[in-house]
Amino acid sequence: MNPSISQKERIISLDIIRGLALFGILLINVGGFKLIMEGDPLPDYSGINGIISTLITIFVQKKFFSIFSFLFGVGLYIFASRAESRGDQPRKRMARRLLILLLMGIIHIFIFWGSILPAYAIIGLLLIPFYYAKISTLKKWLVGMTLIYILCLMSKIFSPSLGVLSTVLDLFSNDAIQIFIMFLTGFLTAKSGWLTRIQQLYKPIRWIQIVSFLLFAGFSLWIWNASQSGNSYVDSVTAIGSLPTTLFYLTTLFLLLENKHIVKILRPIARVGQMAFTNYVAQSIIGTAIISIIGLEVVSPKDILYIAVLIYLIQIIFSTIWFKFFSMGPLEKGWRLLTYGTKQTTKR
Repeated sequence: MNPSISQKERIISLDIIRGLALFGILLINVGGFKLIMEGDPLPDYSGINGIISTLITIFVQKKFFSIFSFLFGVGLYIFASRAESRGDQPRKRMARRLLILLLMGIIHIFIFWGSILPAYAIIGLLLIPFYYAKISTLKKWLVGMTLIYILCLMSKIFSPSLGVLSTVLDLFSNDAIQIFIMFLTGFLTAKSGWLTRIQQLYKPIRWIQIVSFLLFAGFSLWIWNASQSGNSYVDSVTAIGSLPTTLFYLTTLFLLLENKHIVKILRPIARVGQMAFTNYVAQSIIGTAIISIIGLEVVSPKDILYIAVLIYLIQIIFSTIWFKFFSMGPLEKGWRLLTYGTKQTTKR
Protein backbone atom coordinates (compact mmCIF):
# COMPACT_ATOMS: atom_id res chain seq x y z
CA MET A 1 0.00 0.00 0.00
CA ASN A 2 1.14 3.57 -0.67
CA PRO A 3 1.68 6.08 2.15
CA SER A 4 -1.56 7.57 3.44
CA ILE A 5 -2.94 10.18 1.09
CA SER A 6 -3.57 13.74 2.26
CA GLN A 7 -6.92 15.17 3.35
CA LYS A 8 -7.14 17.10 0.06
CA GLU A 9 -6.54 13.91 -1.94
CA ARG A 10 -9.09 12.09 0.21
CA ILE A 11 -11.74 14.69 -0.75
CA ILE A 12 -10.76 14.12 -4.38
CA SER A 13 -11.31 10.40 -3.79
CA LEU A 14 -14.84 11.11 -2.56
CA ASP A 15 -15.40 13.23 -5.67
CA ILE A 16 -14.22 10.34 -7.87
CA ILE A 17 -16.68 7.95 -6.25
CA ARG A 18 -19.42 10.58 -6.56
CA GLY A 19 -18.57 11.04 -10.23
CA LEU A 20 -18.76 7.29 -10.87
CA ALA A 21 -22.09 7.14 -9.02
CA LEU A 22 -23.44 9.85 -11.33
CA PHE A 23 -22.71 7.67 -14.34
CA GLY A 24 -24.56 4.74 -12.77
CA ILE A 25 -27.55 6.96 -11.97
CA LEU A 26 -27.46 8.23 -15.54
CA LEU A 27 -27.77 4.66 -16.87
CA ILE A 28 -30.98 4.30 -14.87
CA ASN A 29 -32.43 7.75 -15.64
CA VAL A 30 -31.89 7.95 -19.40
CA GLY A 31 -34.92 5.74 -20.06
CA GLY A 32 -37.06 8.18 -18.06
CA PHE A 33 -36.04 11.22 -20.11
CA LYS A 34 -38.55 10.10 -22.73
CA LEU A 35 -42.07 9.84 -21.34
CA ILE A 36 -44.12 6.95 -22.72
CA MET A 37 -47.66 8.06 -23.46
CA GLU A 38 -50.64 5.82 -24.14
CA GLY A 39 -50.36 4.41 -27.65
CA ASP A 40 -46.58 5.00 -27.88
CA PRO A 41 -44.33 2.05 -28.83
CA LEU A 42 -42.73 0.24 -25.90
CA PRO A 43 -38.98 -0.40 -25.49
CA ASP A 44 -37.62 -3.59 -27.04
CA TYR A 45 -36.27 -6.02 -24.47
CA SER A 46 -35.48 -8.91 -26.81
CA GLY A 47 -32.02 -10.13 -27.80
CA ILE A 48 -29.14 -7.84 -26.91
CA ASN A 49 -31.54 -5.27 -25.42
CA GLY A 50 -32.74 -7.84 -22.91
CA ILE A 51 -29.19 -8.78 -21.97
CA ILE A 52 -28.18 -5.13 -21.50
CA SER A 53 -31.28 -4.49 -19.41
CA THR A 54 -30.56 -7.47 -17.13
CA LEU A 55 -26.90 -6.48 -16.74
CA ILE A 56 -27.94 -2.95 -15.77
CA THR A 57 -30.33 -4.45 -13.21
CA ILE A 58 -27.58 -6.66 -11.75
CA PHE A 59 -24.67 -4.21 -11.71
CA VAL A 60 -26.27 -0.76 -11.64
CA GLN A 61 -29.90 -0.54 -10.52
CA LYS A 62 -30.17 0.78 -6.94
CA LYS A 63 -26.40 0.28 -6.43
CA PHE A 64 -25.04 3.61 -7.65
CA PHE A 65 -28.14 5.33 -6.36
CA SER A 66 -27.18 3.87 -2.95
CA ILE A 67 -23.55 5.01 -3.32
CA PHE A 68 -24.78 8.52 -4.14
CA SER A 69 -27.01 8.41 -1.05
CA PHE A 70 -24.10 7.24 1.11
CA LEU A 71 -22.00 10.15 -0.12
CA PHE A 72 -24.86 12.57 0.52
CA GLY A 73 -24.86 11.43 4.15
CA VAL A 74 -21.08 11.85 4.34
CA GLY A 75 -21.30 15.31 2.79
CA LEU A 76 -24.11 16.43 5.07
CA TYR A 77 -22.15 15.52 8.19
CA ILE A 78 -18.98 17.21 6.91
CA PHE A 79 -21.02 20.32 6.06
CA ALA A 80 -22.59 20.44 9.54
CA SER A 81 -19.33 19.80 11.39
CA ARG A 82 -17.60 22.57 9.44
CA ALA A 83 -20.47 24.91 10.27
CA GLU A 84 -20.09 24.04 13.96
CA SER A 85 -16.31 24.62 13.83
CA ARG A 86 -17.04 28.17 12.63
CA GLY A 87 -19.29 28.78 15.62
CA ASP A 88 -22.49 28.28 13.60
CA GLN A 89 -25.53 26.26 14.69
CA PRO A 90 -25.07 23.02 12.68
CA ARG A 91 -28.61 21.63 12.90
CA LYS A 92 -30.25 24.90 11.89
CA ARG A 93 -27.78 25.24 9.02
CA MET A 94 -28.53 21.64 7.93
CA ALA A 95 -32.25 22.40 7.95
CA ARG A 96 -31.80 25.53 5.84
CA ARG A 97 -29.55 23.74 3.37
CA LEU A 98 -32.02 20.88 2.95
CA LEU A 99 -35.06 23.15 2.63
CA ILE A 100 -33.29 25.08 -0.13
CA LEU A 101 -32.48 21.75 -1.81
CA LEU A 102 -36.18 20.88 -1.57
CA LEU A 103 -37.12 24.11 -3.34
CA MET A 104 -34.52 23.54 -6.06
CA GLY A 105 -35.67 19.94 -6.38
CA ILE A 106 -39.28 20.97 -6.91
CA ILE A 107 -38.12 23.23 -9.73
CA HIS A 108 -36.14 20.32 -11.21
CA ILE A 109 -39.27 18.14 -11.28
CA PHE A 110 -40.61 20.40 -14.04
CA ILE A 111 -37.54 19.41 -16.08
CA PHE A 112 -37.33 15.75 -15.07
CA TRP A 113 -40.24 14.03 -13.35
CA GLY A 114 -37.93 11.42 -11.78
CA SER A 115 -35.78 13.91 -9.84
CA ILE A 116 -34.47 12.51 -6.54
CA LEU A 117 -33.71 15.95 -5.10
CA PRO A 118 -37.02 16.53 -3.25
CA ALA A 119 -36.84 13.06 -1.69
CA TYR A 120 -33.22 13.64 -0.65
CA ALA A 121 -34.15 16.94 0.98
CA ILE A 122 -37.11 15.53 2.93
CA ILE A 123 -35.36 12.33 4.05
CA GLY A 124 -32.21 14.33 4.85
CA LEU A 125 -34.19 16.31 7.43
CA LEU A 126 -34.49 13.07 9.41
CA LEU A 127 -30.72 13.12 9.97
CA ILE A 128 -30.81 16.41 11.87
CA PRO A 129 -31.65 14.80 15.27
CA PHE A 130 -28.71 12.42 14.80
CA TYR A 131 -26.04 15.11 14.60
CA TYR A 132 -25.30 15.05 18.34
CA ALA A 133 -26.17 11.36 18.76
CA LYS A 134 -23.54 8.93 20.01
CA ILE A 135 -21.88 6.66 17.48
CA SER A 136 -23.33 3.66 19.31
CA THR A 137 -26.82 5.13 18.89
CA LEU A 138 -26.24 5.62 15.16
CA LYS A 139 -25.08 2.00 14.85
CA LYS A 140 -28.19 0.70 16.62
CA TRP A 141 -30.48 2.72 14.35
CA LEU A 142 -28.59 1.59 11.27
CA VAL A 143 -28.68 -2.10 12.20
CA GLY A 144 -32.34 -1.91 13.20
CA MET A 145 -33.50 -0.12 10.05
CA THR A 146 -31.46 -2.46 7.83
CA LEU A 147 -32.89 -5.57 9.46
CA ILE A 148 -36.45 -4.27 9.13
CA TYR A 149 -35.80 -3.39 5.47
CA ILE A 150 -34.35 -6.82 4.63
CA LEU A 151 -37.02 -8.77 6.55
CA CYS A 152 -39.81 -6.89 4.80
CA LEU A 153 -38.29 -7.53 1.38
CA MET A 154 -37.73 -11.22 2.16
CA SER A 155 -41.34 -11.50 3.31
CA LYS A 156 -42.52 -10.02 0.00
CA ILE A 157 -40.44 -12.58 -1.91
CA PHE A 158 -41.43 -15.71 -0.01
CA SER A 159 -44.92 -14.67 1.18
CA PRO A 160 -46.29 -12.34 -1.50
CA SER A 161 -49.95 -12.63 -0.46
CA LEU A 162 -50.30 -11.34 3.08
CA GLY A 163 -53.37 -9.16 2.71
CA VAL A 164 -53.29 -5.97 4.79
CA LEU A 165 -49.80 -6.85 6.03
CA SER A 166 -48.51 -6.38 2.48
CA THR A 167 -49.17 -2.65 2.81
CA VAL A 168 -46.99 -2.52 5.92
CA LEU A 169 -44.25 -4.47 4.14
CA ASP A 170 -44.38 -2.05 1.21
CA LEU A 171 -44.09 0.89 3.59
CA PHE A 172 -40.91 -0.39 5.25
CA SER A 173 -39.25 -1.74 2.09
CA ASN A 174 -39.59 1.17 -0.32
CA ASP A 175 -36.81 3.30 -1.80
CA ALA A 176 -37.22 5.98 0.88
CA ILE A 177 -36.14 3.50 3.57
CA GLN A 178 -33.13 2.50 1.49
CA ILE A 179 -32.16 6.14 1.02
CA PHE A 180 -32.40 6.73 4.78
CA ILE A 181 -30.27 3.64 5.48
CA MET A 182 -27.55 4.85 3.12
CA PHE A 183 -27.78 8.43 4.43
CA LEU A 184 -27.31 7.08 7.94
CA THR A 185 -24.42 4.86 6.83
CA GLY A 186 -22.62 7.84 5.29
CA PHE A 187 -23.40 10.03 8.30
CA LEU A 188 -22.01 7.38 10.67
CA THR A 189 -18.92 6.82 8.51
CA ALA A 190 -18.08 10.53 8.50
CA LYS A 191 -18.85 11.03 12.21
CA SER A 192 -16.67 8.05 13.14
CA GLY A 193 -13.74 9.43 11.17
CA TRP A 194 -13.33 6.15 9.27
CA LEU A 195 -12.62 7.95 5.99
CA THR A 196 -9.39 9.32 7.44
CA ARG A 197 -8.28 5.87 8.65
CA ILE A 198 -8.61 3.70 5.56
CA GLN A 199 -5.13 2.20 5.92
CA GLN A 200 -5.56 1.58 9.65
CA LEU A 201 -8.84 -0.20 8.90
CA TYR A 202 -7.44 -2.07 5.90
CA LYS A 203 -8.03 -5.60 7.29
CA PRO A 204 -11.68 -5.14 8.36
CA ILE A 205 -12.42 -3.28 5.12
CA ARG A 206 -10.82 -6.13 3.18
CA TRP A 207 -12.97 -8.67 5.01
CA ILE A 208 -16.11 -6.65 4.31
CA GLN A 209 -15.05 -6.51 0.65
CA ILE A 210 -14.64 -10.31 0.44
CA VAL A 211 -17.91 -11.15 2.22
CA SER A 212 -19.89 -8.54 0.28
CA PHE A 213 -18.42 -9.83 -3.00
CA LEU A 214 -19.63 -13.36 -2.24
CA LEU A 215 -23.11 -12.02 -1.45
CA PHE A 216 -22.99 -9.84 -4.58
CA ALA A 217 -22.14 -12.89 -6.71
CA GLY A 218 -24.99 -14.90 -5.18
CA PHE A 219 -27.56 -12.16 -5.64
CA SER A 220 -26.35 -11.53 -9.20
CA LEU A 221 -27.09 -15.15 -10.13
CA TRP A 222 -30.47 -14.93 -8.38
CA ILE A 223 -31.39 -11.74 -10.24
CA TRP A 224 -30.25 -13.19 -13.59
CA ASN A 225 -32.31 -16.37 -13.13
CA ALA A 226 -35.34 -14.44 -11.88
CA SER A 227 -35.12 -12.04 -14.83
CA GLN A 228 -34.85 -14.83 -17.37
CA SER A 229 -37.81 -16.61 -15.77
CA GLY A 230 -39.90 -13.44 -15.64
CA ASN A 231 -40.48 -13.72 -11.88
CA SER A 232 -42.40 -10.87 -10.27
CA TYR A 233 -40.08 -10.59 -7.28
CA VAL A 234 -37.05 -9.41 -9.28
CA ASP A 235 -37.34 -5.87 -7.85
CA SER A 236 -37.30 -7.15 -4.27
CA VAL A 237 -34.26 -9.36 -4.91
CA THR A 238 -32.52 -6.43 -6.60
CA ALA A 239 -33.27 -4.20 -3.60
CA ILE A 240 -31.84 -6.68 -1.08
CA GLY A 241 -28.84 -7.42 -3.30
CA SER A 242 -28.09 -3.71 -3.65
CA LEU A 243 -26.92 -3.56 -0.01
CA PRO A 244 -24.00 -6.03 -0.23
CA THR A 245 -23.23 -4.86 -3.77
CA THR A 246 -22.98 -1.26 -2.61
CA LEU A 247 -20.68 -2.35 0.22
CA PHE A 248 -18.52 -4.26 -2.27
CA TYR A 249 -18.31 -1.29 -4.63
CA LEU A 250 -17.52 1.18 -1.85
CA THR A 251 -14.87 -0.94 -0.09
CA THR A 252 -13.21 -1.72 -3.42
CA LEU A 253 -13.15 1.93 -4.45
CA PHE A 254 -11.89 3.17 -1.08
CA LEU A 255 -9.03 0.66 -1.17
CA LEU A 256 -8.17 1.40 -4.81
CA LEU A 257 -8.21 5.13 -4.24
CA GLU A 258 -5.53 4.83 -1.56
CA ASN A 259 -3.24 4.55 -4.59
CA LYS A 260 -2.14 8.03 -5.68
CA HIS A 261 -1.58 6.91 -9.29
CA ILE A 262 -5.16 5.71 -9.63
CA VAL A 263 -6.43 8.95 -8.10
CA LYS A 264 -4.38 10.91 -10.65
CA ILE A 265 -5.75 8.88 -13.59
CA LEU A 266 -9.34 9.33 -12.41
CA ARG A 267 -9.03 13.03 -11.66
CA PRO A 268 -11.30 14.02 -14.64
CA ILE A 269 -14.06 11.92 -13.06
CA ALA A 270 -13.43 13.75 -9.79
CA ARG A 271 -14.26 16.99 -11.61
CA VAL A 272 -17.66 15.54 -12.54
CA GLY A 273 -18.25 14.55 -8.93
CA GLN A 274 -17.03 17.88 -7.61
CA MET A 275 -20.02 19.55 -9.26
CA ALA A 276 -22.40 16.62 -8.82
CA PHE A 277 -25.47 18.79 -8.19
CA THR A 278 -24.97 20.74 -11.41
CA ASN A 279 -24.17 17.61 -13.42
CA TYR A 280 -27.13 15.67 -12.04
CA VAL A 281 -29.56 18.38 -13.14
CA ALA A 282 -27.68 18.90 -16.44
CA GLN A 283 -27.98 15.20 -17.29
CA SER A 284 -31.74 15.46 -17.60
CA ILE A 285 -31.48 18.57 -19.78
CA ILE A 286 -28.78 17.17 -22.07
CA GLY A 287 -30.43 13.74 -22.27
CA THR A 288 -33.83 15.16 -23.18
CA ALA A 289 -32.21 17.36 -25.83
CA ILE A 290 -30.28 14.43 -27.39
CA ILE A 291 -33.37 12.21 -27.51
CA SER A 292 -35.35 15.04 -29.12
CA ILE A 293 -32.61 15.92 -31.66
CA ILE A 294 -32.15 12.35 -32.91
CA GLY A 295 -35.92 11.82 -32.87
CA LEU A 296 -36.10 8.65 -30.78
CA GLU A 297 -39.68 7.45 -30.39
CA VAL A 298 -38.66 4.88 -27.80
CA VAL A 299 -35.51 4.50 -25.71
CA SER A 300 -34.27 0.89 -25.74
CA PRO A 301 -31.48 -0.43 -23.47
CA LYS A 302 -28.98 -0.08 -26.36
CA ASP A 303 -30.00 3.57 -26.72
CA ILE A 304 -29.62 4.07 -22.97
CA LEU A 305 -26.06 2.81 -23.13
CA TYR A 306 -24.76 5.04 -25.91
CA ILE A 307 -26.72 8.13 -24.79
CA ALA A 308 -25.40 7.74 -21.23
CA VAL A 309 -21.80 7.41 -22.45
CA LEU A 310 -22.21 10.47 -24.69
CA ILE A 311 -23.68 12.61 -21.90
CA TYR A 312 -20.98 11.53 -19.46
CA LEU A 313 -18.17 12.33 -21.90
CA ILE A 314 -19.69 15.77 -22.43
CA GLN A 315 -19.78 16.28 -18.66
CA ILE A 316 -16.18 15.17 -18.15
CA ILE A 317 -15.00 17.66 -20.77
CA PHE A 318 -17.24 20.47 -19.52
CA SER A 319 -16.40 19.91 -15.83
CA THR A 320 -12.66 19.83 -16.53
CA ILE A 321 -12.83 23.11 -18.44
CA TRP A 322 -15.15 24.71 -15.87
CA PHE A 323 -12.73 24.16 -12.97
CA LYS A 324 -9.94 25.84 -14.86
CA PHE A 325 -11.84 29.09 -14.30
CA PHE A 326 -14.11 28.53 -11.29
CA SER A 327 -13.81 26.92 -7.85
CA MET A 328 -17.27 25.29 -7.78
CA GLY A 329 -20.19 24.41 -10.04
CA PRO A 330 -22.91 27.00 -10.78
CA LEU A 331 -25.69 25.22 -8.88
CA GLU A 332 -23.32 24.43 -6.01
CA LYS A 333 -22.47 28.11 -5.79
CA GLY A 334 -26.14 29.12 -5.82
CA TRP A 335 -26.99 26.48 -3.20
CA ARG A 336 -24.16 27.71 -0.97
CA LEU A 337 -25.14 31.35 -1.37
CA LEU A 338 -28.77 30.62 -0.48
CA THR A 339 -27.67 28.49 2.48
CA TYR A 340 -25.50 31.16 4.04
CA GLY A 341 -27.00 34.31 2.56
CA THR A 342 -23.53 35.71 1.93
CA LYS A 343 -20.54 34.60 -0.11
CA GLN A 344 -18.32 32.11 1.70
CA THR A 345 -14.75 31.12 1.02
CA THR A 346 -14.56 27.62 -0.40
CA LYS A 347 -12.07 25.27 1.24
CA ARG A 348 -11.19 22.06 -0.51
